[in-house]
Amino acid sequence: VSIALWSTISSGTSGGWRRGTGPCSAFQGDSRKLEDASAYLTLPSTRNLSEPKLLSGSSFRVSGGTSGLIVSTRDSFQISTLVCSTKLTQNVNLLGLLKWRSKPSLLSGNLQKLMNVDGGEVIKFLQDTLDALFSIMMENADTDVYDTLVFDALVFIVGLVADRKFQHFNAVLEAYIRQHFSATLAYKKLISVLTQYVDQASRGEPCEPLTRTFKALEYIFKFIVRSRHLFAQLYEGKETAEFQHSLQRFFLSLNQLMKSPLEGPTLLSQVCSSVCHYVACMAAILSQLDKDHYSSYIKAFPSRPELMDFLMETFILFKDLIGKTVYPSDWMVMNMVQNREFLRAINQFAVTLTEMFLSNSSFELQLWNNYFHLAVAFLTQDSLQLENFSQAKRNSILAKYGDMRATIGASIRDMWYNLGHHKIEFIPSMVGPILEMTLVPEVELRKSTIPIFFDMMLCEYQLTESFSRFEDEILRKLDSEVEGGRGDEQYKQLFESILLSCCRKHPELAKPGENFVALVTGLLERLLDYRAVMNDENKTYSMSCTVNLLNFYKEIDRQAMYIRYLYKLKDLHVSYENYTEGAYTLLLHARLLKWSDEANTAPMQGLHSPNLHTQRQLKEALYNQIIDYFDQGKGWGGLQGSCPVVGPHPVPICALLPLQQREAKFYEKILKVLRPSPDYFAVGYYGQGFPTFLRNKVFIYRGKEYERREDFEMRLLSPFPNAEKLKSTSPPGQDITGSPGQYIQCFTVQPVEEAKVRFKDRSIPEQITNFYKANHIQKFSYSRPFKKGPKDPDNEFANMWVERTTFVTAYPLPGILRWFVTTISPLENAIETMMKTNEKIMSEINRHQNDPSLPINPLSMLLNGIVDPAVMGGFAKYETAFFQESYLQEHPEDKGNIEKLKDLIAWQTPLLAEGIRIHGRKVTEDLRPFHERMEQCFVQLRAKVESQYGVREMICFEDRRSGRPRSMAWGADWDRLSHAGERQVLWWGALAQRHPLSQPSPLPAGPTLLSHPLSSTSDASLPPPQPTAPLASLDTKPYLRGPSCHATSVALSPCGGVALLPILPPACLPLTSCSCSTAQRQPQPQSLPLAPPRVRTAGTSARRTAPAPSSGTGDRTCACPSRSCQSSR
Repeated sequence: VSIALWSTISSGTSGGWRRGTGPCSAFQGDSRKLEDASAYLTLPSTRNLSEPKLLSGSSFRVSGGTSGLIVSTRDSFQISTLVCSTKLTQNVNLLGLLKWRSKPSLLSGNLQKLMNVDGGEVIKFLQDTLDALFSIMMENADTDVYDTLVFDALVFIVGLVADRKFQHFNAVLEAYIRQHFSATLAYKKLISVLTQYVDQASRGEPCEPLTRTFKALEYIFKFIVRSRHLFAQLYEGKETAEFQHSLQRFFLSLNQLMKSPLEGPTLLSQVCSSVCHYVACMAAILSQLDKDHYSSYIKAFPSRPELMDFLMETFILFKDLIGKTVYPSDWMVMNMVQNREFLRAINQFAVTLTEMFLSNSSFELQLWNNYFHLAVAFLTQDSLQLENFSQAKRNSILAKYGDMRATIGASIRDMWYNLGHHKIEFIPSMVGPILEMTLVPEVELRKSTIPIFFDMMLCEYQLTESFSRFEDEILRKLDSEVEGGRGDEQYKQLFESILLSCCRKHPELAKPGENFVALVTGLLERLLDYRAVMNDENKTYSMSCTVNLLNFYKEIDRQAMYIRYLYKLKDLHVSYENYTEGAYTLLLHARLLKWSDEANTAPMQGLHSPNLHTQRQLKEALYNQIIDYFDQGKGWGGLQGSCPVVGPHPVPICALLPLQQREAKFYEKILKVLRPSPDYFAVGYYGQGFPTFLRNKVFIYRGKEYERREDFEMRLLSPFPNAEKLKSTSPPGQDITGSPGQYIQCFTVQPVEEAKVRFKDRSIPEQITNFYKANHIQKFSYSRPFKKGPKDPDNEFANMWVERTTFVTAYPLPGILRWFVTTISPLENAIETMMKTNEKIMSEINRHQNDPSLPINPLSMLLNGIVDPAVMGGFAKYETAFFQESYLQEHPEDKGNIEKLKDLIAWQTPLLAEGIRIHGRKVTEDLRPFHERMEQCFVQLRAKVESQYGVREMICFEDRRSGRPRSMAWGADWDRLSHAGERQVLWWGALAQRHPLSQPSPLPAGPTLLSHPLSSTSDASLPPPQPTAPLASLDTKPYLRGPSCHATSVALSPCGGVALLPILPPACLPLTSCSCSTAQRQPQPQSLPLAPPRVRTAGTSARRTAPAPSSGTGDRTCACPSRSCQSSR
């Protein structure tokens, strides 16, 4: 046995023990003799070098020692020692900080030198070091000299604790904060320095300590919270507001830093670098997992709550990483690898959801909700939108990774259908995410996911017998999604076709489903139009689209969205200095409010809103703003009658008095300030190249003050640089309206003043009457001169004709826009369509009478298309739409127009009879069966029409004296023809043999027309029929300007006589009506005897009206059939 003996050498310093090294003696002896420690404890620990050296391998007996122990000359021990203390340190830098009070002048240097002290030495004296730092901070509360140095030192210490080598000291630091920390003022200085660092970095200045600070941010805030808590306990909660303000300032600075676009090695780039590394490692791990690995991992969770927590945190993590776009957008491979692995993981976790969290007892709503939001976020992320890539990159992605949107979309659809009766819990919260998914521009994805909407409708309908919640949510979300850039025309068509197909398979949802689809597609159309023009420099068309949207929301009673677009429109007007239109726009919101203290239910807009909590306050503020706008736009008459004084909610005089005082000043300005009359322009947008809200429509524009037409046209054409300006003012044909190009037609129109009832029998200042001649106007006219007939070289006015067209706008001008589309109701459209059909029949009859050699095919097609039940249905649809009692109850004002439409249907019968008579005369033998079939159909049609709408007859006669071409005209004063009853009208035509369909009465020849039809009822006020001017003395050409234009044609004779042509039937017009004040006086042809007109009345005997006596050859009479003219004559 060998033993070694050594002894420590005491140091003379007060610092502790001196460490050192040295050799020790080694002894050999019998182990049995070493059981007694006294045998060797007294032996020397080192050899005496003065002793004589022995031969190698020899030994000697220690004198006076225990027998059997000898010193080994060949063996020795080398021992080194290290002495440490938990109370005393030998590090000069750390010792200087701990005893900082002894030498305060060296404090700054000692704080800086702390960063150079070995981490182990600082950790050993952790509590003492922290106490010293916070003592420095507390004892220098009045100065910030040491604040930054102490803060950096604290961050350094927290960083040491976060090091893996000292991580077991986390508990020590936590215990210090809870039990030993007592610096009540430290929170102020810590927040101050922290905010200072963040501000510095957001300004782009170098701030190297900020990276270390963010790593230590957790413990920094623990110190702040503990310090504030101690302060509040000591001072009973004082300075709470200051503390909150300092925290708010810090977070605002942090937000500014996150928004900073500064480049370079900033904090954000460093953080992103670490996140990228982390995500790359995670994707690499996920790529190694297969289905069995996932299954084993899921089964390893000891309890269901722990598994749920894991899934919840994973879904949140994935969604956060997807939303933050970890890799730059041009790192295609890394983005696709990450998405591929995330997709595999999401699908595996979806299986776990279905198997373990779907039953009634285990269903977890929040977990499923997180899954759906994650899946939608994955599908809609930018890196998967292949249409944004070049074709080469798109092909590369599809070849290697496929379209992952289709895969996740199918998973979302399947998971939705797996929910079963739990679906109702996701309505309406999931409507927005599903809508966002279906708006992705991928056709197959849309086709597979749009049916989810129908499933939502059906689910809610089965529970509540309506789907109002679903409808409200999709309308609200659709507005924001389309405005944000999603959606297109293809989506609108797919949405319509798919949902209509689904709804028609369920009878209970067929009708409400069709209404819903029409509602959504109507909104989509308007939103797409709005989005297409909202970023244009010229905001003119943005205003039109905004008005379309706000009117749509008003019709479907969505007040919040309606008000939202009202203020968008107002902002557009103000930006273009259209102050009058801006005032009218705000007036619409003001009229929705009451003079009461009820709270505002709809969200308020504008800078003045936050402090206005009641409807009375907001209404008063709005009227003040409206008055300002009217004043700036010189629209002083616009506020008249808009401030109610009486009503269900009494208005306090203190509120109305200032408004009425300002209104009184408006009246004074109306009388004293000169206001130029604005010009009005009709603008037609023709061609398929225009957006739908402009295409083939006519608008009336209100020009700006002193604006020339040339300047207006330049402003109008600027948004459409490729549009072609039409030089003619005539309405374009199908070659223009159906072409893919853009054609704009512009001409000046004149306002048509309507009689003001309130001005009747009153003395009104001229300034006011002049104002209303060009303002608050809804009708406008345009006159186009043209020449007809032989040219008179001596008098150009002898053959000068004028065609006048009247436009009616949807709303008066000025209004919420500077222009409005011209309008026509569905019933008026039906009337115009019927008139055009009758005109076509008449035109064909005249053509064949004038030229018997014409081919018969066009006439055959026209007549057969009307009389054959297999292809007709025109007026049968009108009967269903307009002749029902329910329609008349809803639209009592249309009673007169309904009678006019019935009259047109009745007048079509004699025209068809004459057309078929001509057709039978010219038809060839091979077409005879076709003609006979047409005759049979007409007999049935005629019986139906005459039984329901009465009998109309055309009485034929022939001009036997002159060889003038035979022609036909029909119709007379349509105000008279609109009365019920059976009527007759004379027409030019050949006296044909009696035909079973036409049955004309024989008349003596004579080129004369009755100036009005003869009613079957006696009317003493009706004058007897008078001979009128020849047919060729008048010409009319009605014009329909666009499908929504309301046109009125007025023809003027060469002498200026007015042909009074009502709005309804431009094809069936009075032939020779004129203004009695300018009636053309011309020699009448020699009077000829007229056969009594034939009048057939059901249930009564025929009556005859005596013809008027002849006036003689040279007599001059007025050709006007009006009662006033007849009576004056």
